[in-house]
Amino acid sequence: MTTGQLAERLGVKQPRAVELERGEANGKITVQSLERAAEALGCRLIYVLVPEKRLADTIRERASLVVERHLAAVEQTMLLEGQAVTNTGQRKESHRRLVAELLRRPARLWDEP
Repeated sequence: MTTGQLAERLGVKQPRAVELERGEANGKITVQSLERAAEALGCRLIYVLVPEKRLADTIRERASLVVERHLAAVEQTMLLEGQAVTNTGQRKESHRRLVAELLRRPARLWDEP
């Protein structure tokens, strides 16, 4: 289809159709413009975000990161007070338990950046 034919379907002048095509090619087209173009072409626009990994994995990784930040802050305070944690097994168990707790209420995972 030529830009002239597209313009006619969109009800605009040909330079506007060229502008739309350029905007799409440059990644600067609006969703509204894409919807109009889809409608003019007898199509439906479907806008979707596709995760790069499984949601369960993303949530578990986020929980682990949040727990690591929390434990690091606590450990720093304890170190300054002369109460450093030296038992790695105890730390791993604390990490595991806190991750499990966060996973029961995953909305809390996004409270901090």
